[in-house]
Amino acid sequence: MTPIKVGNVLSWGSDVEQGTIDQAAMASRLPFVEGHLALMPDAHIGMGATIGSVIATKGAIIPSAIGVDIGCGMIAVETDLTADGLPDDLDRMLGYVGAVVPAGVGKGHQQINESATAKMPIFPETSDAWTAKIKDKAFHQFGSLGSGNHFVEVCLDERDRVWVVLHSGSRGPGNQLATTHIQRAKGLMKERFIELEDPDLAYLVDGEPSFQAYITDMLWAQDFARANRDAMMDAVLTQLWGYVGTSEHVSEHGVGREVQRINCHHNYTEREHHLGQDVWLTRKGAIRARVGDLGVIPGSMGTSSYIVSGLGNPASYNSCSHGAGRRMSRKRARETLTVESLTEAMGDRSWNAADAKTLLDEHPDSYKDIDQVMADQRDLVRVEHTLHQILNYKGT
Repeated sequence: MTPIKVGNVLSWGSDVEQGTIDQAAMASRLPFVEGHLALMPDAHIGMGATIGSVIATKGAIIPSAIGVDIGCGMIAVETDLTADGLPDDLDRMLGYVGAVVPAGVGKGHQQINESATAKMPIFPETSDAWTAKIKDKAFHQFGSLGSGNHFVEVCLDERDRVWVVLHSGSRGPGNQLATTHIQRAKGLMKERFIELEDPDLAYLVDGEPSFQAYITDMLWAQDFARANRDAMMDAVLTQLWGYVGTSEHVSEHGVGREVQRINCHHNYTEREHHLGQDVWLTRKGAIRARVGDLGVIPGSMGTSSYIVSGLGNPASYNSCSHGAGRRMSRKRARETLTVESLTEAMGDRSWNAADAKTLLDEHPDSYKDIDQVMADQRDLVRVEHTLHQILNYKGT
């Protein structure tokens, strides 16, 4: 669609609430924001910065614009399996996934897996935000999923080719690091008598120690999140090969039968060149979509997901949506949606049906229409594959 310009906000969404646009406009008015703020079609209100926003800044960074799940993102693996190579019943596979990928609030591995954590990034030596508790949590939660909208799925594409898709981030360590730096930024605003339209838009100034400390921890959390997704994917694929009887096949990742692997952040910042200059480009609920960049855009439980390639639209800062985006709050979803309608929406998929009541806030009706989101961003990405879930595993 042709994006809609509202003040300094350029919005691609046909289903974006006025309150969401108003929140994005607040961030766009910060003095160090360069150009316009790009709002993706799945945008919705977040803490401080809007989820689904892309912000170019110079001389400062807003920690809450990256969010508390630094490096959260998607990983998808295309296998050479097809639907006829799978058992008719995937219900047992749910248990196998749960055995190797702990999921749920605060959950991790009971015992530290030394071979897995060897892939974990080394703790920064220069940061003062680290505590023994955070480091211990990093070791135990590496290779774990988390809760909320994080998931593992087995899917079929339009060719009946099997994909495994996973959504997760930097877990407890990333959350605690982010919270520490957000609070520090707020403290600096108070010390300097800087009043903001929203206190959660507190920022850190480039060149100051607090800025560099945040960048150091943020980059670690991004690396942790990416490696965490790879480790979980390896574990899930190993279970899948065993389940279908192909465990002897080995690939470069130590598992097997991979055709391609896509691993992309959607809560992060990095140095990029836009508007004729180098800027910090922050994507909160958005993925990079330069020409040819492959990305993963999930829907919700019971809907399609998409493998896409970027079209490199400069107006979106080479970005696109990260998913469907919430339509209603978790509280409202739990109050208004029903177990019966969730069960109906999940159809014959294998899923955590016994936890349906707990998962009501992940009901497909609590999210925007993913097909409309994809239609709204035809000028941002091209759909390469459409994936339909046959198994969905979530933490509760």
